[in-house]
Amino acid sequence: MADPQRSLAGIALLEGLEPRRLVDLELRCRWHRWDPGATIIDRQSEARDVYFVVAGQVRVVNFLPAGREIAFDEVAAGGHFGDLPALDGAPRSATVAALGETRTASIAPQTFLALLRDNPDIALRVTQGLPRIVHTATDRIMELSTLGAHNRVHAEILREARAAMTGDNTAAITPIPVHRDIAARASTTRETVARVLGNLSRQKLVTRERDALAVSDVAKLARLVEAVREEP
Repeated sequence: MADPQRSLAGIALLEGLEPRRLVDLELRCRWHRWDPGATIIDRQSEARDVYFVVAGQVRVVNFLPAGREIAFDEVAAGGHFGDLPALDGAPRSATVAALGETRTASIAPQTFLALLRDNPDIALRVTQGLPRIVHTATDRIMELSTLGAHNRVHAEILREARAAMTGDNTAAITPIPVHRDIAARASTTRETVARVLGNLSRQKLVTRERDALAVSDVAKLARLVEAVREEP
């Protein structure tokens, strides 16, 4: 009987793969369980394995010289990461850490490349995912270079609100974002995040509810961000 703890059935990249080939791939995997905060991939590592997130969630980050964390992306269960070094042979360009208790399966780069050669649909999904990586990195670079710390927090709340719309102009972000996580994504401090959320609360733009951060006027929040971007 198949071990549900060692199954790739929920991995989006592998959707449509023949069952026998999926089983074969599972047998080739190295399976890991990670504690919250554990480093899964270290930046500049020479290893080029590709990882599937079987359960939990990971964060892709980099660090400024002073040690401040910059979060570039988060990958939830069903996603994958680490494919770029397998494709181009270059060292890792970011660190990946577990956000909570996380289970992953990893395959060697040779196995990954063979998977792409033998399955054009999977190869196409990888190709289609590359522009998103570029766009995400570009957005982060633009925000760091054009927005102050307060406005980067506005931009992060706006990003989460647009992904959690409850009406034409309202949103409910669940679970309530943790200050430390917002700070990492906005490359600022938790104290700055607390001040910005306090200001937004006084303006009645955000309200902390029992299980969500409610945004009452997404358009106004967007104008706060765009107004700063358009300043000479």
